[in-house]
Amino acid sequence: MNEKTRILVVEDDMIIAANISLQLTNLGYEITGIETRGEEALAHVLLNAPDIILMDVNLRGDLDGIETARAIQKNIEVPIVYLTANTDDISFTRAKETHPYAFIPKPLNIQQLQRSLALVEEQVKEKMEAFKKDDIPVEVMDDRIFVRSKGKMTKLLFTDILYIEADRNYCKIVTSQGKHLLSVTLRIMEEKLPKHLFIRVHRSYMVNISKLDAVVEGHLEINRKVIPLGKSQKRFLLRRLQTI
Repeated sequence: MNEKTRILVVEDDMIIAANISLQLTNLGYEITGIETRGEEALAHVLLNAPDIILMDVNLRGDLDGIETARAIQKNIEVPIVYLTANTDDISFTRAKETHPYAFIPKPLNIQQLQRSLALVEEQVKEKMEAFKKDDIPVEVMDDRIFVRSKGKMTKLLFTDILYIEADRNYCKIVTSQGKHLLSVTLRIMEEKLPKHLFIRVHRSYMVNISKLDAVVEGHLEINRKVIPLGKSQKRFLLRRLQTI
């Protein structure tokens, strides 16, 4: 069964947001949440990355929809679809700089919304296929990994990486200094990283075995983070630990 496309709705009118969410749910989409302010939308994305963001251009508060999109894109690449009642030329020019996948006018027409989302899904699918073949944003050396985001390569030493958490087509690399969110699957990370140091312990987690603090019956602990441990992975992990 295909996984549902996950959508975050960012709209400061709760009645409109609830109606959009209901209609999208009825169409078979999964709603990761409703956020009414830009700051909360940014925090939501970093914790629970969606596949698509529906973003109201005219959010109230310190961050409007366009500035919220900019802030999000500094951390993760995720398709933005703007919702707008009346975009002036200046706002439209600003919005174009964030490279949105679509503009949808308000009041929303559900058929137009459905068709726009279907086109976005197709673009994302094509981009991911090309990405898998030609543009894996990870380069590995003997003692470090370079991760590419927004044209910049960032160095991460293996000794600083604690664990890697999967979220569908994304990976969150957690280090002793912070977190890095990448548009790459955990399977690809598993192929890239050295197997003597990094082990898959769950369908959603890889760990740096040199950073383990404790191994318990159904989980392990790293830097106070409780990470689930699968039964088959536990047997393999314990065999590896005996050689250390």
